[in-house]
Amino acid sequence: MAIVKRKPVKRIPSTAKPNTPKKGTISPKGGTYLDKGIELIKWVDTPFKLIAVVILASLFFLGYFAWDSRQVILHAITTADHLPTLKEQEKLLPIAALLQKDTDAVSVVVYKANLVVNSRVTVLAIGKEGRDKSIDGSMSSLFSASSERNAAMVAMLNGEVMCSKLEISGKTTEWEAKQGATYVCRGSIPPEVGAFAGYITAGFKVQPEDVNAIKVRLNAASTEMAK
Repeated sequence: MAIVKRKPVKRIPSTAKPNTPKKGTISPKGGTYLDKGIELIKWVDTPFKLIAVVILASLFFLGYFAWDSRQVILHAITTADHLPTLKEQEKLLPIAALLQKDTDAVSVVVYKANLVVNSRVTVLAIGKEGRDKSIDGSMSSLFSASSERNAAMVAMLNGEVMCSKLEISGKTTEWEAKQGATYVCRGSIPPEVGAFAGYITAGFKVQPEDVNAIKVRLNAASTEMAK
């Protein structure tokens, strides 16, 4: 039997380019998550930042606020030992009462805040009938499932006064609604960026005609409330 030799097959080089992402684009396999992970690891270089990450991560993955706000919150957490504090309750009361009178607010509530443990405590409340101690000492979270409250928190940490329709999300907002409030303005105590010892909320029956004037008056009161 004769042996037939096969001719070798010539391979034609492929002109197709490998399916790799262009420089500067996002990999479909989730490269951006890796990049964010590396960035986060580099960012956490102190125990305070580690505490901040725990708080930020829990809130971020629940979608409660923009990740870009982390620097403002981190600053407030890491400088907690050097932040101003609230004045004593008896000194806060006349300031809050005058704020209510000057703005025709139906309610004024003052909170003490602790960003490290994500908590707030009601220090005092003034309603349509005057001083009301029924919600004194009420504790809840600063950031919560309420997108409206979380937006206000980020705004206050940035030194802004946040005004919006009242959203009932807990005991104190229920109390504000009972006072007749449908619109509230919130401001940090004191009003400086990142200097967050607590905050004050003024409630109104309807949106005030001059919201900017309310913001200025609220900032003046919050400045007086800090020491």
